[in-house]
Amino acid sequence: MFMPSQRTNPNFMNGVPELLVLKLIAEQEMYGYEVVQAVRRRTAEAVTLSEGVIYPVLHGLEREGALSSRRQTVNGRSRIYYSITPAGRRRLSDLTGSWARLATAIQDVVMGGKHVPSV
Repeated sequence: MFMPSQRTNPNFMNGVPELLVLKLIAEQEMYGYEVVQAVRRRTAEAVTLSEGVIYPVLHGLEREGALSSRRQTVNGRSRIYYSITPAGRRRLSDLTGSWARLATAIQDVVMGGKHVPSV
């Protein structure tokens, strides 16, 4: 009988929204719903993150000092625009490196690349 491992990597999927938010906001200042739309557009809808996912990520990154925000009224609507801070750029660099290594490792397995000898 197959028994799933009790050992998991909780940051595996949790890190995706954070990485995407930091990358997009590093490119240009954005408000929350704009980030939602940019993720859909830039991933050709392969990744769709709801506002219920994006806003907690934005708020958490702001609390940690990775993002700063400013309120602006546009067409009579108040929006909070986020921009990346130096700490956020460092976090983005760390996450990008981690995800690149992980993606390469997964691709190697899936595409039959590098093989690690069993111990």
